[in-house]
Amino acid sequence: MLTRSQSQAKTDSDTCEVFAVDKEHIARARAALLEDSVVEDVTDLFKILSHGTRLGILRALSTGELCVCELAELLGLSLSAVSHQLRDLRRLRLVAFRMEGRLAYYSIREPFILKLLDEGVGYVTASQKARVK
Repeated sequence: MLTRSQSQAKTDSDTCEVFAVDKEHIARARAALLEDSVVEDVTDLFKILSHGTRLGILRALSTGELCVCELAELLGLSLSAVSHQLRDLRRLRLVAFRMEGRLAYYSIREPFILKLLDEGVGYVTASQKARVK
């Protein structure tokens, strides 16, 4: 059922000219909303992925297990800087950690993260190609 307000909404080129609500649309959309705790965890995941160094680490680990030294060399960063980023990735259980002697090795723990990154790269690449045309 569609309801309309008597007052006309502010007219902008990118907004409705009148206020109209379809209660079935609202009910369907409300059912798709997430619980607050899930929203918070998903937000944390995307915050983690919003840092270039962490993306570089994940892409590097997509090739296989690497030690912190190898990641630091590859990314041109200090051991401390890489370790700091790895702690954030471990906190969300995206990477696994193991010690072998005095070397700390990391690997991808959750393969879904690589699929998510690949989807993002695919979207950005396609979007960039579309802008060039």
